[in-house]
Parts: sequence; structure tokens; C-alpha cells
Amino acid sequence: MKSLAASLTALLLSASAFAAGAPAAPKVDLAKGAASYATVCVACHAADGNSTVPLQPTLAQQHPEYTLKQLLEFKSGARKDPIMQGFAAGLSEDDARNIAFWLASQKAKPGFAKEKALVMTGERIFRGGIPDRQIPACAGCHSPNGAGIPAQYPRLSGQHADYTVKQMVAFRDGTRTNNAVMQGVAAKMNDREIKAVSDYIAGLR
Repeated sequence: MKSLAASLTALLLSASAFAAGAPAAPKVDLAKGAASYATVCVACHAADGNSTVPLQPTLAQQHPEYTLKQLLEFKSGARKDPIMQGFAAGLSEDDARNIAFWLASQKAKPGFAKEKALVMTGERIFRGGIPDRQIPACAGCHSPNGAGIPAQYPRLSGQHADYTVKQMVAFRDGTRTNNAVMQGVAAKMNDREIKAVSDYIAGLR
């Protein structure tokens, strides 16, 4: 019994030492994030991250790890967009992290599908993919309601259809190259399929 207690104590001490030696997670300052956002981002993405311009994405409630990754890739040039690269260039990694976490704290407003004739096609692709062309279901990575998976796959629900179409076409055409999986998926889709699934995504809640 004493040897078991000694073993448990040693294990706990070892775990504590490991935790103590692990690097601390970067600190997040939401107040600074709000201030930076108001200075740099608000003109295009609205005061609360719910963009009212169809070609500019809604960012509210997006997983912060995803937003941070995109901002840093705009800054490095891994993701191309002349406007966003210009804004991101002036952000430090801490600035970008604070903005990303502040946006995650904002509530996303629901969107709406507009193309009734395409919604059924969009739902079929989102939920079941297109098996005969090895196109996987969007729901597999982005979840059935478009909520995504934190730190892995972005939230899509309610996103402007025009913006989603733009990004899918960019993946397909090779003008957006910072996600090989999405490039592979989009490469197999035609314009009608991209438009249908984008419109369906806009109405997800």
C-alpha cells in the first residue's frame, strides 16, 4: 500500500513538473482586441463583426484560432488579398490574437438562403457530398449546422453566399492557396454547385 502511495505521489510530482515546464499560453486582451478592431477592421466588417457587405465576410463568433491563422497568413503573404495584406501588415501577432478572440466573443447574426431553386442541391452537397466525383460532405469538417470544429475547421453558418462563392472559386482557380484540402474539393465543383452550397450555408443556423 505504501509503495502504491509513493508511486502515485511520484507520478503527481512528475506531472506537476511537466506542467510547470510547459510554455504558458499567450495572454489575450479583449479590450485591446476591441480597440484594434475598431481602428483597423470596422469599416469593412461592421462594429460587431457582422458584415453588411455580401463580399466581405462576417467574422463574429468565428473560431479565434482560424481568424488568427488567416490574419497571420495575410501578413506573411501565404494568403493573397491586396486589401487584407495591407491591413494585416501593421498587426503584431499579439494584435491579431487579441482581435481574433474579441471577434469570437461577438454574437453572429443569422443569415438567409436566397436561391430557393438551389437550396435542395446545396443541402445535398453540404450533407452528403458528391460521391461519384469523390467530393466529401462539407458537414464532415464544418459540422451539420455549419458551426465548424474549434481550432480545426472554420464556422460557416450564416456566412454571406457571395463571399463563400468568391472563396470557393479562388480555391478552385488557384488564386487562394493556403488550404490544400479546400483546393482539392473546389477543383471538382462547377459554378452551379458552388453557388448552391454557398447559398445553403448562408441559411444555416
